[in-house]
Amino acid sequence: MAFSYNQTEQQPEQGGTQRKGRRGFSFTPKLIFLAIFVIVVIITLSTGFFVVDQTEQAVILRLGKYLKTVGPGLQFKIPFGIDTSYHVETQTVQTMSFGYRTTSTGNIYGSPTSYSYANYMSESTMLTGDLNIVDIQWIVQYRVDDPYKWLFSVNNQESTLRDISRSVINQLVGDLPILSIMTSERTSMEVEAQEMLQEAFDFYNLGIKILTVKLQDIVPPAGDVQDAFEDVNKAIQDMNKYINEGKENYNRVIPAAEGEANKIIQEAQGYASERVNTATGDVARFKSVLEEYQKSPEITAKRLYIETMEKVLAGGENLTIVDKNLESFLPIMNLTKEGN
Repeated sequence: MAFSYNQTEQQPEQGGTQRKGRRGFSFTPKLIFLAIFVIVVIITLSTGFFVVDQTEQAVILRLGKYLKTVGPGLQFKIPFGIDTSYHVETQTVQTMSFGYRTTSTGNIYGSPTSYSYANYMSESTMLTGDLNIVDIQWIVQYRVDDPYKWLFSVNNQESTLRDISRSVINQLVGDLPILSIMTSERTSMEVEAQEMLQEAFDFYNLGIKILTVKLQDIVPPAGDVQDAFEDVNKAIQDMNKYINEGKENYNRVIPAAEGEANKIIQEAQGYASERVNTATGDVARFKSVLEEYQKSPEITAKRLYIETMEKVLAGGENLTIVDKNLESFLPIMNLTKEGN
């Protein structure tokens, strides 16, 4: 079977001769098959090969059933709807905010980043363990760790992530008093929230890795309650200020007092040693004199008397000696003193 197209063109006679021209084109089965093959190849190349970005992984389903997960680069799948690929960002850190939303981001021309809070009070308003109301904004940063689980294990991934995150933060806030949440327990809450969220997401096979949970603003509701808490915070700051001043004064006065006490103790110990040594020497000297006295009492007594008189007479400038009956006296003059 062949399709043909013929055209005969007769030219006018020139110089007694007649020229005839013929041109034809046929659609043969071989040509039709070749055209179909080319079309199939084009469709295969255009739909069978695909590129996975460096930040992505692709999940391939064959006839709706999971086949494999492929990484970055040029990949191939069977076209004509037999294989289907789903691209998922796996290297990008994604951020989900609670209690507010970013309405516009800043730029290099000085335009600031703007946020919206009014429509998200239901996310941020919570009841604390001491029955106070607190308003908390926070963010959760995560990365898709298993693309297949992220796509097919849970419906409405973002809604599920939000619900679980709100439940965990509400649980932590409900176990603590408001002052602890606003001050000392802030960091421990972030760490515990990250651990609890990861445990919950692993239980639900959500296929994500929690990188961080960061608490933003933690304030009481606006109005009189917030004003009262600001007064409390100011009082706490003043208390900490006075405590630091007291510690500073303590560190300045106590070491000086301890140094003075150590000095007095050392002087007392030195004086005690001196007195003990002096007393020990006096006792030894008395014993030696006693031994001599026991050997020669008269001679020793006279010697002691003479030594005592030498000490007495050597210490005075003008001395008068009176006898025991007070009948006469004898002045003693220092003949060695200059001017006499």
